[in-house]
Amino acid sequence: MDLLNNDRGAYRFLTGIPPYSSGVIPIDGYEIVHLTLQNPIPYRDGFAMIEQHLGRLGRPKQALCAIALRCPEPMSFDGFAGFNADYRAILKDWDLLVDGHNPVARTNVAPAIRPPTETLLYGFAYTIDGGAPGTFVVAGAGDLNDQGLVNRRIVRAGETSADALREKAATVMERMDDRIQGLGVAWSSVTRANIYTIHPIHDLLVDSVLTPMAEAAVHGAHWHYAEPPISGLAFEMDVRGVRQDGFF
Repeated sequence: MDLLNNDRGAYRFLTGIPPYSSGVIPIDGYEIVHLTLQNPIPYRDGFAMIEQHLGRLGRPKQALCAIALRCPEPMSFDGFAGFNADYRAILKDWDLLVDGHNPVARTNVAPAIRPPTETLLYGFAYTIDGGAPGTFVVAGAGDLNDQGLVNRRIVRAGETSADALREKAATVMERMDDRIQGLGVAWSSVTRANIYTIHPIHDLLVDSVLTPMAEAAVHGAHWHYAEPPISGLAFEMDVRGVRQDGFF
């Protein structure tokens, strides 16, 4: 991963894959603000809403640095690739790409309770002038070795035993740690850690998640009863460190 500048958006981003970056951190003099939608809306309509919100703040569209989506159900790898192509096309139309790189971090998961009938915008983050230093967002990562979007990269594919889930969680936590270090921040700055799985986490929570979180464990971990966006995956996480984390 490389940490690249997005001058128009006033943030730096860790390179990822075409659908999303691995994480974002503002440049000096800026802060990342995170908002969650109380009532999520279709994600294409969500981009129009984001544009209006940023306009009211006097911020350009390029200030958008992270997106959280909720999809109807886990997709096949091919289905995920198709969705990502449409999603990236929107970012390209918005003129958000930086030298061909996608700078916007993303989490996209499938709620297991009351799933939506179409993909919804659940939350977003953007940069503002001034404010608290050291804010950041780390994109969601599932139980894939090297985050390769192919079936053979799934950690212990087809297994959901307690031992397999611990291994999956450990792999995901390694990705979180890599990205935190890549952004030049620390676990002590994390204010929110989200877990996405429909499988029991009690046997893995302490040793595989909270203990490696170090000082951030004081804030706990938030369990979303949801599945990763690709069928066959079983465990996903994202983290962020922000001072303004509200509802919209």
